[in-house]
Amino acid sequence: MEITKHLFLNLSLLIILLFFGLLILEKSKKFTFSKPSLVLIFSFLILLCIQISYNPVPYARYDLRIIPLVLGGLYVGIGPILVLSLLILRSFYGLNLGFLQTSVLYTPLIIIFWRMYPWFWKQVPVRRIFTTVCMGMILSIITVLGMSFSNTQTNWFDAWFAYLVIPSLGIGILSYSIEFVIKNTEMRQQLIKAEKLKAVEQMGAAISHEIRNPLTAASGFVQLLQDDYLPRQKRKEYLSIVKEELHSAERVIQDYLTFAKPDLETFEELNVKSELRQIINILQPLANQNSVEIITDFSVIGFIKGDRQKFRQCFINVLKNAIESMSHGGHLTLSTEYSQNCITIRVTDTGVGMTKEQLDRLGEPFYSTKGKNGTGLGMMVVYSIVRALDGEIWVDSEVGKGTIFQFEFPALTNFLNMTDSKANEG
Repeated sequence: MEITKHLFLNLSLLIILLFFGLLILEKSKKFTFSKPSLVLIFSFLILLCIQISYNPVPYARYDLRIIPLVLGGLYVGIGPILVLSLLILRSFYGLNLGFLQTSVLYTPLIIIFWRMYPWFWKQVPVRRIFTTVCMGMILSIITVLGMSFSNTQTNWFDAWFAYLVIPSLGIGILSYSIEFVIKNTEMRQQLIKAEKLKAVEQMGAAISHEIRNPLTAASGFVQLLQDDYLPRQKRKEYLSIVKEELHSAERVIQDYLTFAKPDLETFEELNVKSELRQIINILQPLANQNSVEIITDFSVIGFIKGDRQKFRQCFINVLKNAIESMSHGGHLTLSTEYSQNCITIRVTDTGVGMTKEQLDRLGEPFYSTKGKNGTGLGMMVVYSIVRALDGEIWVDSEVGKGTIFQFEFPALTNFLNMTDSKANEG
């Protein structure tokens, strides 16, 4: 059973190589194979099969070239090219009787693969697997029959058993693996699509809800304003309320637009220390109202490149959330660190903290830890602005002990180098 033993060892090697190839293709999100690269890969597998073949006589080679030929011809659509590649590779091992038999056997496959490929992909997965196994078995039978006319020294029971079992088994295993990867990829794409649709639905419902509330209130007061006998003082009061409600609706829309299009409109040099002090001045009344002490520890220098309005919006959202998490008072610490490459900003509070589930969903569209009091837009905007500024954000929190937000932004000199690099790549 020498032929069976050699072909079985060759099959093990092929399965290992193709398995790792499928694994890389399935796991990689961005990496894809082009047609020329697939031709090279399958030609290499054919060469490998011929190279490690079992050849008891010079003109006879027992190998598993059928497997990469069938899989490449039916699943990839490069059958005609692979047949030509096989004939060229086989010619390097001698233009003898074996090469003649190979030419007679495989040349018709150029037309067969060309005609079968479109039909093959119209079939269901089970039928595709069945088709590849049947084609492998037919080629195996023809191969052994061809050898029987020229090689009388072969153990034919061994040859028939090896070619009827091993190529078909290998093709079946690898076809099933390919179909599994295809199905898994399709399911993942469907899941991503479903998640996107779900996010759009949630976003639409949330925006509708958040905008409808102030507009409904404004509409009610507009109706009241239509009363000709309404006192002047009441009219001013109602107009003030209408204006405030319309501003609320505008803020929701602005936050959504910031998330949807976080690109910065203007770039300017920002002094981080100065900007943060200005933000603290804005939020100081809210901190006093919640009995929150703001502690600062700023580095002497630190400049970044960005949009001043977006930068302030980002940190107003973060600091406001931190203050509101300390309804019974506490300490809010704001510090910065400067290095040659980046500016680190750390915001630490002694508030209620967050659970692991809340941390995992932080920044998710329309998810709020404030319940009914939050729109779920604030942190979403924070993450969008940080990305637009080429920054990074880390959050660490423990329930009952507080939360730490850490931001890193490219320092001004490093940012300019990054911008030049991107411009050169473009």
